[in-house]
Amino acid sequence: MQDNLQVKMDEFLPLRDVVFNTLRQAILTGELKPGERLMEIHLAERLGVSRTPVREAIHKLELEGLVTMSPRRGAAVAQITEKSMSDVLEVRRAMDALCAELACERISEEELKQLEKACKEFEQATGTKDIKVIAQADVKLHDIILQATGNQRLVQLVNNLSEQMYRYRFEYLKDFSQHENLVEEHRMIYESLRDHDRERASEAAKVHIDNQRKTIIRQIRMEAEKRKL
Repeated sequence: MQDNLQVKMDEFLPLRDVVFNTLRQAILTGELKPGERLMEIHLAERLGVSRTPVREAIHKLELEGLVTMSPRRGAAVAQITEKSMSDVLEVRRAMDALCAELACERISEEELKQLEKACKEFEQATGTKDIKVIAQADVKLHDIILQATGNQRLVQLVNNLSEQMYRYRFEYLKDFSQHENLVEEHRMIYESLRDHDRERASEAAKVHIDNQRKTIIRQIRMEAEKRKL
């Protein structure tokens, strides 16, 4: 259990929802690691709450596929598998390509300036070696492209998938050797949008996701080998 795991109270939400959001975020950001056991009594003590909201949160997380239950081990954070990752990235690849194509036609000069600035901020963020800071900069950059599509239904769909994507994004960003490539990929996406090159933008978006998939698969397999030892 991470020492910095704590409930952030919200006067507008029931306690069970606050606990659920806290645990969910901890899983998505890797504070609670794949395979880590979730023991109700320990979590309740750590979060300063009773076991009931913890039990309810774990059940909801199981329904989302973020927690698995087994007869002998009880609740544990779901492993990141190649299949679950591929399913998410397959959909995200198609969505990002569409976002890039639509943004090519609709992005404003002001949004282009914001995107150029976001690319620079992402590059600066990689220098911090702080995964949360880097992930936030990455999300901000892609949100500019998403909003530039002007398609609210697409925005809705991408945002719904983004929370699941967040977990894989963290896995990808842990590989510091890929940060230089990420900076270059962002630059290619920006330039294709600036030039309103629809085909190039779509291809750059697909390559961006394909490279994430390759890196995460490599990490999943490395972790699997470690567990065998």
